[in-house]
Amino acid sequence: MREKQKIDMTGDTRFIYMDNAATTPARKEVVEAILPFFSDNFGNPSSLYDFAKISGEAVGRARAQVASAIGAQPEEIYFTSGGTEADNWAIKGAAFANKEKGNHIITSQVEHHAVLHTTEWLEKQGFEVTYLPVDRYGMVNPEDVRAAITERTILVTIMTANNEVGTIMPVAEIGRIAREKGVLFHTDAVQAAGHIPIDVEEMNVDMLSISGHKFGGPKGTGALYIKKEREIDPLMHGGAQEKHSRAGTENVPGIVGIGKALELSFAEMERESKRISGLRDKLIQGLLDIPKTHLNGHPQVRLPNNVNVVFEYIEGEAILLMLNRRGIYASTGSACSSKSLDPSHVLTACGVPQEIIHGSLRLTLGQDTTEDDIEYVVENVRGVVQKLRNMSPLTTPELRE
Repeated sequence: MREKQKIDMTGDTRFIYMDNAATTPARKEVVEAILPFFSDNFGNPSSLYDFAKISGEAVGRARAQVASAIGAQPEEIYFTSGGTEADNWAIKGAAFANKEKGNHIITSQVEHHAVLHTTEWLEKQGFEVTYLPVDRYGMVNPEDVRAAITERTILVTIMTANNEVGTIMPVAEIGRIAREKGVLFHTDAVQAAGHIPIDVEEMNVDMLSISGHKFGGPKGTGALYIKKEREIDPLMHGGAQEKHSRAGTENVPGIVGIGKALELSFAEMERESKRISGLRDKLIQGLLDIPKTHLNGHPQVRLPNNVNVVFEYIEGEAILLMLNRRGIYASTGSACSSKSLDPSHVLTACGVPQEIIHGSLRLTLGQDTTEDDIEYVVENVRGVVQKLRNMSPLTTPELRE
């Protein structure tokens, strides 16, 4: 566990990292596994001489590690540069490989922008896309998927768990419907992998995306599961790497890192999920004790590390700046859109009123989070919220101090 700065509030700050949904620190074991492949074992895995075989064998081990963690076969795992590439490849590859069968794609209004911007681009190429609504918890109704499927539908893409509000989707049921209808099913599992159990067979998925830096692996690493006998077009063209499906010299250190990180996360998942979900619930309760505070996402069917709330009468950006001065690092939503002034598309789809939607705060826990951290965060958030409400002309008299 990372050593934290323990400095009282009158001086400067502690280091309380509560943005693990944005990225996680690479684990020590992962870094140790990676380092030899930058120097001593630098061979190109595509070369035939013995020295290069060390790299090739390392890639093979990593492929087996990823496959084992998600219930797949090693030959069904393809390494990418991250979750965004995996999403793009799955969606574009499936769309163009099946365009003779149809041109209709189904997704949801709360997907990550790696999915939404990809489907929006496909609309410009002549594909039709249905964006399904969600309930107030951010959950897709599987029957809405069934109703949306037509004879021209070629792909359904619904995330496993939402990156902003943490709601876990009924993926297995959606996948079962897609399979009954003969439609390919892709799920973006970037926030879920390494945190909740993933089994591609039980989930009835044809393709699944993951990203290494969300569970203690290196940035710039990802993987796409493609079920045997499912054919999609390549996204990148060039060499014969990844069975002629993803050209480019393999990022051996990164691949070693994602394999090791997922192996560790899978081995510790049951124990760590129980610990973190307990801390999550304590954090939620502490925040909801603050008047005019509302929980976003499903209260039970949510990721073990995700807390997303909205405070009335204040702006989330102001909360972040004041928490930053106290050594607490969080976000108002997805890291990929944190610089945007537009309201969260996820909270909008969940029906959060426009007048309070900008008062959201996302806190996501990690391996280093302790009970002491939770108490410190609750205390400081309460103080920050009160200070901002005292400054706001919108605050009602009973909320002022």
